[in-house]
Amino acid sequence: MKQNSYNVIGVMSGTSLDGIDLTYVKLEFSGNWHYRILAAETVPYSVEWQQKLKEAVTYDKAQLEQLNYAYTNYLAEVISKFLSENDIFEPDAVCSHGHTVKHEPENGYTLQIGNLPQLANLMKHRVVCDFRVKDVKLGGQGAPLVPIGDELLFSEYDYCLNLGGFANVSTSVNHKRIAYDICAVNTVLNWLAGKLSLAYDENGEIAASGELDRGLLERLEKISFYDLKPPKSLGIEWVNEQVFPLFRGKLDIASALHTYVEHIGRQIGNNLGKGKVLVTGGGAFNSFLIQKIRQHTSAELIIPSPEIVNYKEALIFAFLGVLKLEGKVNVLSSVTGASKDHSSGVIYEPR
Repeated sequence: MKQNSYNVIGVMSGTSLDGIDLTYVKLEFSGNWHYRILAAETVPYSVEWQQKLKEAVTYDKAQLEQLNYAYTNYLAEVISKFLSENDIFEPDAVCSHGHTVKHEPENGYTLQIGNLPQLANLMKHRVVCDFRVKDVKLGGQGAPLVPIGDELLFSEYDYCLNLGGFANVSTSVNHKRIAYDICAVNTVLNWLAGKLSLAYDENGEIAASGELDRGLLERLEKISFYDLKPPKSLGIEWVNEQVFPLFRGKLDIASALHTYVEHIGRQIGNNLGKGKVLVTGGGAFNSFLIQKIRQHTSAELIIPSPEIVNYKEALIFAFLGVLKLEGKVNVLSSVTGASKDHSSGVIYEPR
């Protein structure tokens, strides 16, 4: 152990584009790892930033470099403001995921913007970031990365289910952690809500008012990704190519939402056995979605405090950063399919 206690910042931006999640976390080791969230906040994206990040998947190399530089500057401003407002003067590190704009592990490529050395220079604090690239170079999916935190911080649950832009699950099978993406969630639900000029469908109320479109459901259920064995992961490119085209034609949005929530419930139900399931991510607040998942599983769904629902991923990226500082494994090959367990991420010291 380099030290028994760390005060670190965890920063996460997900594919659902809700905003930047920031946590100030105390992590202590005394036989096991323990955490305490000392402060947390989500900084919503402006309409302009949402649009840029949505479009980024279509950018060429020069455009991506420009966006990466601008986003890193923006991230430094957001994090610095969070530090100032919470009187945080000397964190051991800022541990940042960045924002995924391209994720093509099958091509040996993944890009999270906001992970440039200038992040440390602008904030004058040590930064640990860029957690996915090494795993992809080692033949892994580069995702999901959260399961090491599930294993070491939330071991009392049989499953950890995150309902964000995508649904992903982690669990132990024969004393080995496995984890994988199940299906798209808020990337699709928010896209449909956007057709009604809404950011999202609050509590799933619009979905609940719709009817089941059996033809659409059949098309969704036939998507080939669901037949693949883990490790497997999803990106927005897959949604653009495989999911959105299934909604072409005249759409009743309420029924499209209803049908897609039913689809999510079925896919998640297919991937849960018996036991306790910790449910986090923005989808945990969608009561109609939770109702549908419960219809398709006998597992016990446990929704924790809003603090954990909202900030578990940011908390775990803080933890991944600490494990990197310790030189300890923070990515599991049993999860990502990489050639070996490894300590992933890059450490930048301010200049």
